[in-house]
Amino acid sequence: MFKIGCHLSISGGYAAMIRQALGIGASVMQFFTRNPRGGSVKPLDPADVAEFNRLAAEHSAGPALAHAPYTMNPAAARPDLRRYALDTMQDDLLRLASIPGSMYNFHPGCHVSQGTEVGIGLISEHLRHLLETASPTIILLETMAGKGSEVGGSFQELAEIISRAGAPSADRVGVCLDTCHIYDGGYDVVNDLDHVLEEFDRIVGLDRLKAVHLNDSKFGYASRKDRHACIGEGKIGLDVITRIINHPKLRDLPFYLETPNDVPGYGREIALLKSLYRD
Repeated sequence: MFKIGCHLSISGGYAAMIRQALGIGASVMQFFTRNPRGGSVKPLDPADVAEFNRLAAEHSAGPALAHAPYTMNPAAARPDLRRYALDTMQDDLLRLASIPGSMYNFHPGCHVSQGTEVGIGLISEHLRHLLETASPTIILLETMAGKGSEVGGSFQELAEIISRAGAPSADRVGVCLDTCHIYDGGYDVVNDLDHVLEEFDRIVGLDRLKAVHLNDSKFGYASRKDRHACIGEGKIGLDVITRIINHPKLRDLPFYLETPNDVPGYGREIALLKSLYRD
């Protein structure tokens, strides 16, 4: 089964979100746990969550991918900002315990002039504390484009964070591969997809690859710009994206669109990608 979906809002509740996803042909969905530019969050509605879980089971939808707010920086120079990120993300994990099979994705962080080595150390400590949270949700580190002081722009940096956090297995900590980010970061998925995946396997391990953010790239290879484009409208192109969704090492993973789209636009992209997926 092709697991394809997009980023949707939970502002109207979990049940409304999954109904919207099913209505545009999605079988998976991503959402921000709370305001992406802040920390506010509404209390969980047990009836709403129960209806979400019922619909997910009925339609074999999932896994749901929750995304931490962009404002969280586990590598911040200020201890209070690191504490805020940890408290917020631990709370997210506790809330996600009510959604079976869910995953939690976050941007590793920016070292803000402290240096990559310091950033890796702070992020690994943050991840170690997240693993102590009483939640079954798998935690994912997202591959980044490497712009500015971002940490996680290379497979080596992600592997080092995971290793130093003492992540016990791929059942607890994995990676979400963003196609725009890795291409912009210097991994040539257009001309050498097989080699990129072999390198990922050698350094991180394909067993830790749990999800794919499927995006085209506005600026392209090694630009370090991190600007997403709609499917087939960027520097990666439709032919390569077709190879990605059908690649034997990727095709069974869930794919989540983060293209600059509205909901009807996501529906059109989902229909297109379904037509290109080889059963």
